Amino acid sequence: MGPPRRGLLTTGREVIPIAAGHFAKLEQTIGFSFRDRRLLQQAFVHRSYLNENPAFSLPSNERLEFLGDAVLGLIVAESLYHTYPDLPEGQLTRLRASLVQQRTLAQVARSLSLGEYLYLGRGEEASGGRQRPSLLASTFEALLGALYLDQGLEAARRLVLNTLKPEERLKGPEAIGKDYKSRLQEVAQAQRQTTPVYRTVAEEGPDHEKQFTVEVLVGGQVMGRGIGHSKQDAEQRAAQLALLDLEAGAEREG
Repeated sequence: MGPPRRGLLTTGREVIPIAAGHFAKLEQTIGFSFRDRRLLQQAFVHRSYLNENPAFSLPSNERLEFLGDAVLGLIVAESLYHTYPDLPEGQLTRLRASLVQQRTLAQVARSLSLGEYLYLGRGEEASGGRQRPSLLASTFEALLGALYLDQGLEAARRLVLNTLKPEERLKGPEAIGKDYKSRLQEVAQAQRQTTPVYRTVAEEGPDHEKQFTVEVLVGGQVMGRGIGHSKQDAEQRAAQLALLDLEAGAEREG
């Protein structure tokens, strides 16, 4: 294909040429070297840039974002399906939503410094577009879509699991800064003026490999079910799912 074409990146009033090695650091960070470098460039072309540079040779990243969103959903769903074999569809759906939400994807994008590589129009640049969560989340999805087209599903899966780290984000209390039970109690009291109640509904296996199933009720309604090798672990997992449900409901109402 020959060397990649040079583009333009605006920063304030300056117009800076994009050198061939502009994305080398990013490729090193994510662990992939693109075969089609124009795909990589396109992942960072915001529509505001094209509005000011209509002759630019690449389209915006919106189609790649659309594709990346679908690929991300598949990879996260597959990971959750295997990680939580006993959870029903509704709870898996809530876990997936917590992983692919804008705030989480923006955090990943910042960790990769994706904002530094964006092609932005002057107005978008001046308004802080490089740090805008919605724009960063979309850019991560576009990058994922580009990688999927360039190197296939397995490469896309590696990027998601290496950067999003779904198991780490979901398995421990550190994911929300305190344990799920305490957080759930705060939210339940604030939203419904009630205290969560936990009940053990199953206890299986020999003493050295006990498995407990616990349900948590908020206002008499079962809001989450957790499975663990101790009652405490099962209660934390149940509280995690209930918390996701309550917070998602609060966002919809807000």
